[in-house]
Amino acid sequence: MPSDPEPSSTPLPFEGRTIALVGLMGAGKSTVGRRLAEKLGRDFYDSDHEIEKAAGLSISDIFAKHGEADFRRGEKQVIRRLLDLSPHVLATGGGAYLDADTRAILRERAITVWLNADIETLWRRVQKRDTRPLLKRADAKDHLSSLALDREPFYSQADLVVHSKDGPHTQTVNAILKALQTWTPS
Repeated sequence: MPSDPEPSSTPLPFEGRTIALVGLMGAGKSTVGRRLAEKLGRDFYDSDHEIEKAAGLSISDIFAKHGEADFRRGEKQVIRRLLDLSPHVLATGGGAYLDADTRAILRERAITVWLNADIETLWRRVQKRDTRPLLKRADAKDHLSSLALDREPFYSQADLVVHSKDGPHTQTVNAILKALQTWTPS
C-alpha cells in the first residue's frame, strides 16, 4: 500500500496566488496579515502603507487634500502594482473591495479572504486611533455600523470568509490557513 506523501511535498491549493485580506477597518487585516505572511514565509504588503509611501502623505492628509475619489484611484493603481509581484499576503484598505475593477482584479489574481468581525469588536479596535478619516465624526460608531451594512454585499463576494474575533491573532491566522486548505479555484 503506498504511503501518503509528506505534507511538505504536497502543493497547497493556494501556492502561486497572493492572499488578499479584505474587510472593514479594525478587522485585523494588517496585524493578522503580517503574522500570516510570516507563517507562510511570504512578503507582506499593506495597500494603505504603500499608498502613503507613493503619495508622501498620510491617508488622512490624502483624504483632506485630494478627497476620497482621488484616494480610491491611487489605491486601485497601487493594488494593481502589488499584484504584479510574486505571491505575498496583501492587506487592502477597507474600501478597496467596493470598487468593481479592484474587486475583479483581486478575484482574478489573488485569493480574497474577508476578515469579518462584529461591530463591537471593530469599534473596540478602531476607537483607540484617530487615523481613520471615515470615522472623524460625532456619530462614528453609528457610521461604522452603517459602513458594515453597506459593504457586506461586496465583502461577501470574497473567496473565503474568516471571522476575526478578540483573542490571540494566531487564532485568526490559523482559521485563515484552515480555510485556505479547502480553497479551490473557481
